[in-house]
Amino acid sequence: MALIALRNVSKVYGGRVSAATDVTLEVRDGEFMILLGPSGCGKSTILRMIAGLETVTAGEVYIDGALVNDKAPRDRNVAVVFQNYALYPHMSVGENLAFGLKMHGVATAQIDARVKDVAALLGIGELLTRRPAELSGGQRQRVALGRALVREPAAFLLDEPLSNLDAQLRADMRLELVKLHRRLNRTILHVTHDQVEAMTMGERICIMRQGRIIQIGAPLDVYRNPANTFVAGFLASPPMNLLPCRVEANDGDGLTLAAGSIRLKVPPTHADSYRPYVGREAIFGIRAEDIHVEPSDPGWQPFEAEVVALETLGAEVVLVMGAPGLAGTELAARLGRSFRARPGSTQRLYMDLAEMQLFDPATSEVVPRRA
Repeated sequence: MALIALRNVSKVYGGRVSAATDVTLEVRDGEFMILLGPSGCGKSTILRMIAGLETVTAGEVYIDGALVNDKAPRDRNVAVVFQNYALYPHMSVGENLAFGLKMHGVATAQIDARVKDVAALLGIGELLTRRPAELSGGQRQRVALGRALVREPAAFLLDEPLSNLDAQLRADMRLELVKLHRRLNRTILHVTHDQVEAMTMGERICIMRQGRIIQIGAPLDVYRNPANTFVAGFLASPPMNLLPCRVEANDGDGLTLAAGSIRLKVPPTHADSYRPYVGREAIFGIRAEDIHVEPSDPGWQPFEAEVVALETLGAEVVLVMGAPGLAGTELAARLGRSFRARPGSTQRLYMDLAEMQLFDPATSEVVPRRA
């Protein structure tokens, strides 16, 4: 196993294009960490600098406490699995698995034993004589993982390894990778732009944007408490509903949010935190699953909106509504699979504002709530 640490790491191409800026990150020994972000955010660059496939412009990279900036990739004791599998087409599966060990001078008997063990672990024992062209996408992915596993590295660096698979295979491989991590208890850094992979696989998520780290935390913590509107809008599908609003004082110590023609009473537990915004503009955030058809809790706030569309997903229905009084702005609600409504009709719904967030429009940062 290995602890991976980056200290103020930056990468600049050609002296002008910045791919990573002042990145400080620690991947714990034995942890499954996800690097998540949109294309071009710098996450693959970070992984490649750890692997030694890219030089570091500034900062330091440590693996198990040792500075590795000047170490060759083969001397870092990490294994990389690429998006395109990178299998040798002229070699059989067995030869692909054995190639790295041969290059390191491992004895033939030891290579044969290790290849056999890894093939059994990944369920590809019957494929050892085939070539990559004769394999399905899922089988190729297992071989690529197997080639990394036979080396018994201290850490695995996975660069969007599931993106070329179809939906069912991706779901299967997500589960297989989680199981594999539990068996091996090795450090894994997994790069992806897929929010489902991040939420279901990682022990922690590191969200990146434009070469910088935006937020790090356990998946549910990041999901429920996004650091800013970017994280709120990026993590999950549908993303968090974000509505421009105005914070107003009402009778006594209460607060009201005015978002278009919607009026919502701020829960007393949140009022003190949001009081500095009275008379000011803000951004109101609420997750789709915190909007309900029935008022199961007396504290849930009612509102009415026009139905735009229904996305029937089998296990659930996503209701898309026009935000009243906010032209061009839509709201999404995640509802039960039996929900039905006609586009163009008006629907009464209820928000659980205990789960709301408020963001500062000038900085896009979340307004912290007092414990």
